Amino acid sequence: MKFKKIRFFALAFLLIGLTATLAGCGTNVTKRANTQDTWSSIQKKKKVVIGLDDSFVPMGFRQKSGKLVGYDIDLARAVFKQYGIKVDFQSIDWNMNVTELHNGTIDLIWNGFSITPQRSKQVAFSDTYLNNDQVLVSLKKNHITSYKDMTGKILGAQTGSSGANDIDTYPKLLKNRIKNHDAVTYDSFTNAFIDLNVGRIKGLLIDSTYANYYIKHQAHPEDYRVTVGSFPKEKFAVGMRKGDVTMRKKINAGLKKLAANGQLEQINQKWFGSNVDTPLLKAK
Repeated sequence: MKFKKIRFFALAFLLIGLTATLAGCGTNVTKRANTQDTWSSIQKKKKVVIGLDDSFVPMGFRQKSGKLVGYDIDLARAVFKQYGIKVDFQSIDWNMNVTELHNGTIDLIWNGFSITPQRSKQVAFSDTYLNNDQVLVSLKKNHITSYKDMTGKILGAQTGSSGANDIDTYPKLLKNRIKNHDAVTYDSFTNAFIDLNVGRIKGLLIDSTYANYYIKHQAHPEDYRVTVGSFPKEKFAVGMRKGDVTMRKKINAGLKKLAANGQLEQINQKWFGSNVDTPLLKAK
């Protein structure tokens, strides 16, 4: 009996020690992310790693051939080309984007990443390069013409997205109306659209950039309805570790140069046509 008690207490102390060690490691990782400027290291390697959800059209997604393309892909490469730095893109679990950034697995989050108060506590942001809205997408046959029409119906959203955050932040708009007062969440908008199309969900809260591009490229775009509600406008920016002060300055300077020399307008035209809200071009 005594041996069992000793073994129990030894195991308990071991678990307490392990928990404390892990907590300490987490604190050290966050501290390093908030204080270390990695620009000189990136310059030396001539490589920067950007994390993304590679199914987010038209910001960054894979074609049928597997080739990675998109608005943010072109924009990131154009910025870092100015500094002679190659961009490597790494697919990540979008819900873990800040963790990947702090751990050093990636150097930047550049993938239709919206500035929010919650995210601003954990990461630094570049200047805004694109404005965006959260919209409700539904099938016209379901006769949803306003947020009120989602009462008692199933809503979808992407896990870790700004839309999912908005649902909780502004509960009177959708959360209090929808079935179970909570959205069904998906690892990607691609999977969410599959469920919308087969009727598993009746509405999908999604970035307008994704919604407009996706619907435009469907066989029957007339089947969909996009409803704009009262969620606040969003600002897309590049997310980085707070310690990367030099990186922030370099990215902002690079974006301004692209706006001045016409490249930003060319990238906008390629992916959105004239229907795009770009603050950098207004500031010229």
